[in-house]
Amino acid sequence: VAQQGDHPICHCRMCQKAFGNYFAPLAGVLVGELEWTRGEPGRFRSSDAVERGFCRDCGTPLFYRELHRDRISVAIGTLDEPDRVAPAIQYGIENKSRHFDGLPNLPAEQTSKDYEDYARSSRQHPDHDTAAWPPP
Repeated sequence: VAQQGDHPICHCRMCQKAFGNYFAPLAGVLVGELEWTRGEPGRFRSSDAVERGFCRDCGTPLFYRELHRDRISVAIGTLDEPDRVAPAIQYGIENKSRHFDGLPNLPAEQTSKDYEDYARSSRQHPDHDTAAWPPP
């Protein structure tokens, strides 16, 4: 069950650095409701109160967790269907990049043909479960 603020975009500097991006888009769930299907993630204690998780194989940021809470916030971009989770609030707006609000005004184009070649040889996990990973 989602609670207010469980699906935030966080602009704080810690999240910007942890995600290497302008913000961290997160989806919150109860810790007991989350199941890792490919082993356990790596964990980094980024402060006394917080741990962050990442894929041990590819380094992808996977989650953020305040240790005193029974909830965990998973990186929306790592979900198989990220559009199913709509962000509900923005935190850390004092650190929001001045470029963030202008993103919708930038010229836009579809992914290049080269992307298809890169995707065929990608070693990142696909948007569906697989019998084995990584591929042979």
